[in-house]
Amino acid sequence: MTKPFLRIVAPAMLVSVALVVASAAAAQDKLPASDPAAQKVAASICSSCHGAMGVSTSPLFPRLAGQQELYLAAQLKAFKAKTRGEADAHDYMWGMATLLDDSVIAGLAHYYSVQRPGPGIAGDAALIERGKLLYEKGDPSHNVVACATCHGDQAEGTSIFPRLAGQHAPYVLRQLDVIQHKFRDSPIMHGVIKDLDANAMKAVAEYVQSK
Repeated sequence: MTKPFLRIVAPAMLVSVALVVASAAAAQDKLPASDPAAQKVAASICSSCHGAMGVSTSPLFPRLAGQQELYLAAQLKAFKAKTRGEADAHDYMWGMATLLDDSVIAGLAHYYSVQRPGPGIAGDAALIERGKLLYEKGDPSHNVVACATCHGDQAEGTSIFPRLAGQHAPYVLRQLDVIQHKFRDSPIMHGVIKDLDANAMKAVAEYVQSK
């Protein structure tokens, strides 16, 4: 699936989002985080890219199952506000999030946070070993702190720090790259990874994907 394809399907999917959200709003004015209406949006719209129950099979789209609730809500709000400015956000998620109100965002964040995460994905053993060292110990010679400091010993994430365990390595690597080059606004992460080279980032991505 390519970006041109996303640009073609996005308008049609926006219509679907509008219909689903409107239907949910008609059912009740305010959606609590556990409301089935958010599950309907997830099943009817989000699943087409992010997979059933948030376990994406395409490395183009992140896995959402088991992701931290506060992190998911914050990212959806950032997409809606257009403050996440990397190309993927601009091409696709800006439009998709426009029609989501805060109650639906809260519902989606809760729904995905309680789904069972997908299993780790095997990769290059040497890269995984190097990535494990960087993740757990950091790189003092380049003032890089251990990823585990914020993302947890098992890469499970915490609060606003996202779960990385089982995430597609190409997606993780792409996010590291856009943060490092300030295409995505993330001052804390930029400071942490600004001196990491491409091979180190690839190793970390391969490691967390295997978790």
